[in-house]
Amino acid sequence: MKKILISGGTGLIGSSLAKLLKSSGYEVAILTRRKGASEYSNFLWNIEDNFIEEEAFKGTQIIIHLAGTNIGKRSWTPEVKQEILQSRTKSAQLIFNYSKNCGKSLETFISASAIGYYGAVTSDKIFSEDEPPAKDFLGSTCKLWEESADKFKELSLRVVKIRTAPVIAKKGGIIDKLLLPIKLGLGSPVGSGRQYMPVIHIDDICNIYKFAVTNDIEGAFNASAPEQLTNREVLRTIAKKLHRPFIFPSVPSFAMKIIFGEMAKIILEGSRVSTTKIVSKGFRFSFDKVDKMLENILHT
Repeated sequence: MKKILISGGTGLIGSSLAKLLKSSGYEVAILTRRKGASEYSNFLWNIEDNFIEEEAFKGTQIIIHLAGTNIGKRSWTPEVKQEILQSRTKSAQLIFNYSKNCGKSLETFISASAIGYYGAVTSDKIFSEDEPPAKDFLGSTCKLWEESADKFKELSLRVVKIRTAPVIAKKGGIIDKLLLPIKLGLGSPVGSGRQYMPVIHIDDICNIYKFAVTNDIEGAFNASAPEQLTNREVLRTIAKKLHRPFIFPSVPSFAMKIIFGEMAKIILEGSRVSTTKIVSKGFRFSFDKVDKMLENILHT
């Protein structure tokens, strides 16, 4: 079975994906900043020092690049913005530099991206993969992120870019941020509440990556549950599942901007994205409805 090397393999998606791939018979290796006990082969890398243990690439056929600073962890100061960008693009360049010495074993490069490619905007438009990137921070970051992935075409590799919606999982991801106020009985929409809130179940995003491994697909693919509800609809559904009230007035946009600064855009704005392309290739979502997704996360 093929060897797959994963950057960001200890993160939310990476840790679940590594388990899925290993259980499917693949040899899984992880790039890590600190070695420790693990069921996978661990190889050190350091982006600042431009270093990767070369043994990581020996016999590797597929690289899955998930590494990147969490965009919602800190306010977007100029320094944090630079870190968000370089954690994606500089790391890809480092992997590219080492991949040039892999010989003919390397076949495929699969990179994370984000639906932020289309920008922080609320509209009735449903964005498909052939749309141009937005010119805001998110759009510009995703554009450069994907360009760093496309560079691997120079090595005659198949390149796939997964534009991911916020992930719903039992631990971590967007659900942690959504649950606390609702559990406290303070459930309410944010801003207008009319902004769309695309999300995807952790199982589906991992299965999309596996689908990209096992199928001869190339290019960019949106990864979001086909049903995409508004912020108000998603939060009301969570409150209903938890038997908590959803009666408070909306959290005003100006308050979110005071608290989060420019980063508030990713909460206050949102549009739908098309999943037609990935479905047309044969992928089937296990959690196509938000209600089904939340039922699984909250009650199993």
